[in-house]
Amino acid sequence: MTSPAPHGPRSVPPALAPAVVPVLAYDGDCGFCQASVDRLRGLAAPALEAVPWQFLPAESTAAHLERLDREVLLLRGGAVLAGGSDALARWLGTSPSAAYRTLSALLRLPGVRGCARLVYRRVSRNRHRLPGATAACAVPPRGA
Repeated sequence: MTSPAPHGPRSVPPALAPAVVPVLAYDGDCGFCQASVDRLRGLAAPALEAVPWQFLPAESTAAHLERLDREVLLLRGGAVLAGGSDALARWLGTSPSAAYRTLSALLRLPGVRGCARLVYRRVSRNRHRLPGATAACAVPPRGA
């Protein structure tokens, strides 16, 4: 009986790059935005991090600066997964609370989604007038 051929060193598959976890990027210079994120964080406790875009690596945000001045973005690395109310809905959907996950699902329904986007744009354009706002909250005009 012959013994099986000796095996050479095992080849280990290359390590996979760790998955980049999505993050909700918001305007950290805006008092209204910071207060809103803090409040939602306290109520819903979403699993995804919310970070001022100013604290994220430039390579993640450079291509999206105009949008980041106007809306929150759900980013994975340098890719935009969602923006505005869609990003907030996805962020809330990571909450351990069934109520916030249900709210997230409702915000994604076709009719509700359109209304949520409209409300988000109106709030975004007027955030400098809302409680907790400062002059830094004003959204710059397009192209500025």
